[in-house]
Amino acid sequence: MERLIIVIAVLPLVSALLIQLFAGRIGRDIARVSVAFTTLSFLLSSLLLWWALIGYGPQTLSLGYAGTIVLFDPLSTLLAAIILGISLIVHLYSVRYMAEEAAYGQFFVLLDLMTAALLFMVIAGDLITLVIAWYLVGVLLYFLLGQDTRSQTAYRFAFWTLITYRIGDLPLILAAALLYNAYDTWSLATIFAEIMADPYAHEVMGLPLTEVVAALIGFAAFARSAQFLLHTWLPYTMDGPTPVSALMHAGIVNAGGFLINRFAPVFIHSGGVLNWIFVVGLITAVFGSLLMLTQNDIKKALGYSTMGQMGFMIMECGIGAFSLAIYHMFAHGVFKGTMFLSAGSVINNARQDDGIPKDELYTFAVEKQPNKARQPWLLMAAITLAVPLVILVFAHLLVAENYYQKQGAIVLLFFGWVTGAQLIFATYRMRSQNVWRLVGLSVLSLVVVVLGYVFISHAFDLFLYPDPAFRAQLYSAATIDLLPFEVLVVITTLIIVSGWVVTYYMEQSDYSRRQRTKRLWLNFYALISREFYISDIYTRLARTLLAISGRLNVWLRWL
Repeated sequence: MERLIIVIAVLPLVSALLIQLFAGRIGRDIARVSVAFTTLSFLLSSLLLWWALIGYGPQTLSLGYAGTIVLFDPLSTLLAAIILGISLIVHLYSVRYMAEEAAYGQFFVLLDLMTAALLFMVIAGDLITLVIAWYLVGVLLYFLLGQDTRSQTAYRFAFWTLITYRIGDLPLILAAALLYNAYDTWSLATIFAEIMADPYAHEVMGLPLTEVVAALIGFAAFARSAQFLLHTWLPYTMDGPTPVSALMHAGIVNAGGFLINRFAPVFIHSGGVLNWIFVVGLITAVFGSLLMLTQNDIKKALGYSTMGQMGFMIMECGIGAFSLAIYHMFAHGVFKGTMFLSAGSVINNARQDDGIPKDELYTFAVEKQPNKARQPWLLMAAITLAVPLVILVFAHLLVAENYYQKQGAIVLLFFGWVTGAQLIFATYRMRSQNVWRLVGLSVLSLVVVVLGYVFISHAFDLFLYPDPAFRAQLYSAATIDLLPFEVLVVITTLIIVSGWVVTYYMEQSDYSRRQRTKRLWLNFYALISREFYISDIYTRLARTLLAISGRLNVWLRWL
């Protein structure tokens, strides 16, 4: 039965081959062939996921071809079902969306090949298959993003994506070479077993092999998941077809979280690397969320939103919550993929009629005309801080009594508290005539979201990592020294408190002070709107390198 996992990965390849061979005969019906094969593959993946849920496996399957190995385990079955579910939706959407494109058949061939590459990536049980699939995903994405050959912008940023992915491929290839050189096998299961038995048996230039490999894997994940300074390709690839933008969230942008989870036995013995992964994820989450707010293009705003979410996903890995990152990957993939597919309808409806009722939320968010009625400032501050904290503590006590003994869990609770406080703070600023109704709805939605998030993420934890000792090791490896941890908490708390102080100061100040403060905010907005000049710096650097290479060509007479 477990060999069905090979079938679900091969079916998209068969579909791509049939379309390529018979596209001239069946014409536009090629879409039906692609959809039919994807549907069958998705149904089989759902069956395999059910078997994994009832406790069947894990199994290591050897295909006997150049040492190719396939893994049937909770991680591979879950991600295969997610990839195929989103891919099926994208296939159905593309039937009509791409109907006017000249390369209609080519698009479905590439779509099937991308689905197959993603599937082989998540079920790979050996380093060679994993590296090849990882590489092919980047190449196929380049062709999908450049589907419209008439668009110079789409071609340019497709090439930009390809270059960024190649930067991320090199660390993974080097990590695979180091592991093979140390353990003389390509099998991931064998390598992980030997690492667990003796994690410090091998060194590289005086450093433990596990830490070097973990750092390389982390860097590869950064490039694929658009982490800060390697993120510029993501928001600018929105000129590609909308179905491709949606498919990117099925396992392409999210692949960094998968890769870190696949090498979890390595990260157990690389706590310092996990700490740096947390820092990078935190910076990415903050920058992505800020940049999202200033975009006037709906798809680009969704791209920066994805950057922020990928930062949260990597940050969760950095605190040892590996299974939570997979849940984040699943929830974000479904949610954001749906948003991309509906972006066109939203734009079309907005052009005809904004359809926005002139209610309290619209008045506050769009017209910037808050109502005059408001509640006492100190009372709302107390509610803002206390209510989310009580909800979060109670929800996590329901799933695990010892939850608060883990440092990583405290970090997650802290950021959850900040998010909840921000929600109620926004309600306070709306100055609604019936503020208690809005606060009640906000608290109710927060309770529903937190309870669902806690229970589902706890279920993912038990499914993906059923060994409690292994889960404890993951959280233990991510523990940081007490002083940096306290400094992080103090800095974040000061940021929250400063938000309240600035708001209170602006409301109590006179007109001249408000104008000076307004100018400061405008300067800050200008900085964000230029995306902190990171893209400009990269563009200037590229032009400088091209100019230098041109001069070298002249001096050395190569051309």
